[in-house]
Amino acid sequence: MDSMRVLLLPGWLDSDPPHWQSRWERLHGAERVQQDDWWWPRRGDWMARLDEVLLADARPALLAAHSLGCQLVAAWATHSRHVDRVRGALLVALPDIVREDMPPQLQAWGPIPNRPLPFPAIAVLSEDDPYCAQERGERMASDWGCTIEHIGPRGHINGDSGLGDWPEGWRLLQRLAARPLA
Repeated sequence: MDSMRVLLLPGWLDSDPPHWQSRWERLHGAERVQQDDWWWPRRGDWMARLDEVLLADARPALLAAHSLGCQLVAAWATHSRHVDRVRGALLVALPDIVREDMPPQLQAWGPIPNRPLPFPAIAVLSEDDPYCAQERGERMASDWGCTIEHIGPRGHINGDSGLGDWPEGWRLLQRLAARPLA
């Protein structure tokens, strides 16, 4: 993984200090993709920002996305001309953004893309995620061509889930990095 960089793609409202993404930033030197507006996220703006960050460094990237960051990866991959810069993606806690009970800030993110991602991806799902039924998460992951990892009842797989530094997740990311290039 030394020749690659890890880009953290937080979800709506960013990731707080106890979140595994924030811990990976401190522990492993992963780079958080900063967005201009965490409260009222605009899909196109977030996609453009991901392109900017990818183009700023020629090294291949691994994406470590949480929640709305997963939807960002799927939407970005359907439109960007720079998908070849991504070696793989870890997609954690896929949210069902088209549910009727989603906050108004997220409603413009639909529809959810249903095409396979052009790079390997692992989707990590919790059986009691309050923002996505497990079956719905499995459907999205399948549509995107992801390998699915179930981690039991861990809520939204965030700072409240008691994961700490989440070494199991880091090993999943390393698994993506070790895959031979096609």
